[in-house]
Amino acid sequence: MRTPKGLYRTSPTIYLCELETCPTCHEPMSQTHYLNGLKTVQTMTTVQTIAYRPKRCSNSDCPGQTIRWPAAAWQASAPKYGTYGYDVIAQIGWERQRQRARFAEVQARLDTHLEISEAHVRHLYHCQYLPLLACHERQHLADLQKLAQPAGLLLGMDGLMPEGGEPQLWLVRELQTGWTLRSGWLDRQDEATFAAFLQPIADLGLPIQATLSDKQAALLSALKLVFPQARHGLCQLHYLKNAAQPVADADEQMKIALRQTVRGQVGDLLRPKTAEKPAVLTVTGLLPSPVPAPADMCAPVSAADTKAGLTPQQEAIVQDLLQRTRYLLTLKGRPPFRLAGVEMFEQLQAVARCVDQLLRHAPCPEPRLLQLRAGLRAALHAARADYRDLRQAADWLTQIADVLDPDGKPARTAAAVRAEWEQSLNEIKTTAQASPRLQGFADKIGQVSESYAPGLFHTYDVPGLPRTNNERESEFREVKRRLFSTTGQTGAVKRLLLREGAWELIPGLGSLSETIEAISQVATHELREEQQRVRTHRRRFRLHTRSAKQSQAQLKDLIHRWRALPAARAP
Repeated sequence: MRTPKGLYRTSPTIYLCELETCPTCHEPMSQTHYLNGLKTVQTMTTVQTIAYRPKRCSNSDCPGQTIRWPAAAWQASAPKYGTYGYDVIAQIGWERQRQRARFAEVQARLDTHLEISEAHVRHLYHCQYLPLLACHERQHLADLQKLAQPAGLLLGMDGLMPEGGEPQLWLVRELQTGWTLRSGWLDRQDEATFAAFLQPIADLGLPIQATLSDKQAALLSALKLVFPQARHGLCQLHYLKNAAQPVADADEQMKIALRQTVRGQVGDLLRPKTAEKPAVLTVTGLLPSPVPAPADMCAPVSAADTKAGLTPQQEAIVQDLLQRTRYLLTLKGRPPFRLAGVEMFEQLQAVARCVDQLLRHAPCPEPRLLQLRAGLRAALHAARADYRDLRQAADWLTQIADVLDPDGKPARTAAAVRAEWEQSLNEIKTTAQASPRLQGFADKIGQVSESYAPGLFHTYDVPGLPRTNNERESEFREVKRRLFSTTGQTGAVKRLLLREGAWELIPGLGSLSETIEAISQVATHELREEQQRVRTHRRRFRLHTRSAKQSQAQLKDLIHRWRALPAARAP
């Protein structure tokens, strides 16, 4: 068994309190002759024992005369009662968040500089680094007053979809600076809960120029209640997604039908044939597959597999067409602009035209190309009517998005954009009279447009107010990706979001040196309060375990605590 290293106290480095006058009464300070805060601290460069000589106010009538003021240099070395320096804590947070390192990897790198276990690395990250980062973010509170003076604050808010009925994680940021105003969990998503979540921001008494959110009815009601003077902007992308919903549903149905028809017509061509020999493709490693000669790169089909009457190069072209067709049947959509059914129809149409060209220049008709052309023609003919309507609806959505997009256009006011937008909706309404199905698509677009209209156009009059709420959603996705890269488990990501998500969303600083300087200036009482918030929230999960042994111990503890209570009186 490896003998652990020992940490031995050396002669302490003694820091003197830097204050010359009392912060309360401004009278001279007197130096005490005893030491406080004696402890051994490990940093990234050394192990040292530190202490400080406090000072006190010499004025016996001063309200703060009983306070013993510590040395600032001692406080900047490590958290109170902590034995790891701020540089160690910052290094752990930096590697975890920026380099996405696992705790075992962080511990292995730190082990060359100091004595620390993986469990202690985990503890310092969750119980020291994240609370310190949150405390530093709170220092911006004093700057909000200056920021709000010219025109007011811009607030963006969004929530992360809850898992399994758990509380939903919500975030409120100041959009001009990215500062986190509120980050936490809501047990319900109703007007009263949203209002209680937002009310502390209103209690600051600062002007709020505008807010940006998705169109949750309860949230909008709470925003009007808490910030009655603010403009309420709505995400334009969510507007287009909601308007495109019936189009996207119809497109999905057309895609499924088109795929089934193609497979029914030419499925035997598209299915890979059973190979007579093991079909080993490209392989790497210690024993890689042979590298084909340059002349074979464009003709990967062997002569034995070539159909009668075709050269290997022609057979390769046929196989490429079949592979292209097989790929197109796997397309997936991303409404409102990427409609897989419309794209599949158009791309299969291009393949059919290519087959026509090949057959026109072939010395004799190739049976598989003939079958592929006939099958694609039949499938496209069956879906043509649906395609025309969906193509028209897709063009409408693109037209609306182009009207709302300010890029490449002169600066426009909200009134000008709205007038152009309403003109576009009128054109859609007129064009939709061509068919009942188009009329249904147009009615949905008009209905959603009417409900979103009050919040779509503030972005053109309020500088700095984004058109979409995508940045908030991107933050949630980025935190999920980062947690997944450090855990490797989807379930672990969900658990961490429920237990530390509000703190994980606090943005880090730009460099390691800035991080060390920022967290070393956090007051001890603020850190203690933030750590208490962490403990209070994590207490909700104290019985969330799948370990039978730990569960039995917890249940026995509940029974023991119950028996220790005085018996309840009979009614």
